[in-house]
Amino acid sequence: MALKLLHEDETDDPILSVVNLIDIFLVVIAALLITVAQNPLMNPFSKQDVTVITDPGKPTMEVMMKKGEKVERYKASGQIGSGDGEKAGVAYRMKDGSIVYVPEGAQR
Repeated sequence: MALKLLHEDETDDPILSVVNLIDIFLVVIAALLITVAQNPLMNPFSKQDVTVITDPGKPTMEVMMKKGEKVERYKASGQIGSGDGEKAGVAYRMKDGSIVYVPEGAQR
């Protein structure tokens, strides 16, 4: 009897099919993880120079700039910018939504 138990066919064990399914799922998950890690859309900082703006136009706006290995972060202070300068021209919004810029002193 003991000899028969040692030579019993292993394909009749139902747990082996479950183990095989788990192995297949692990391979599929590993393939998906590798695909996501290599996708450039999933990692915006994979390129050399990148600028990312979060919450544009809001008081919590942040600008992150990556140039080579250097990453800089700028936070909005909530104040309106000011500075010295002069009028450079006029911008007009057309009916179709496009914007036309006319430089100062240009002939019409």
